[in-house]
Amino acid sequence: MTDTTKKRPEFRNINPLSDLTTYRLPLAGKLSILHRVSGLVMFFLLPFVIWLLDTSISSEFSYARFTAAFNTGAGIFPGWFIKLAVLALIWSYLHHFCAGLRHIWMDVSHKAVNKEFGKNSALACFVISLALTAILGAKLFGLY
Repeated sequence: MTDTTKKRPEFRNINPLSDLTTYRLPLAGKLSILHRVSGLVMFFLLPFVIWLLDTSISSEFSYARFTAAFNTGAGIFPGWFIKLAVLALIWSYLHHFCAGLRHIWMDVSHKAVNKEFGKNSALACFVISLALTAILGAKLFGLY
């Protein structure tokens, strides 16, 4: 009697020095890591968000300074750098929001979660958040 069963793969811990560069993370795993990264970006840029809010609503003079910051810059930061920081905030918020809705959906309908759903929903999150970021970024940089 011959054994024709396929040998099951062995899963071991990943060695960060040798295996990390060749490890293929699934799309859902990449989305999960970027969900954490987007949360960190929002956290670390929170003082910038507070400055933007304070400068935009304090007075007419501060609002003029706020709008000038995007064109000519503020302090040592040129205007394009401030726009890039705001674009990073836009991406991080939209990505975090879409991935959060995905996680909520998976928590609510846990019986329907499988590999195919994970891949498709991660792809949808990437497409939606990047498309919305591109649209808002084009508006931010004055393309329309």
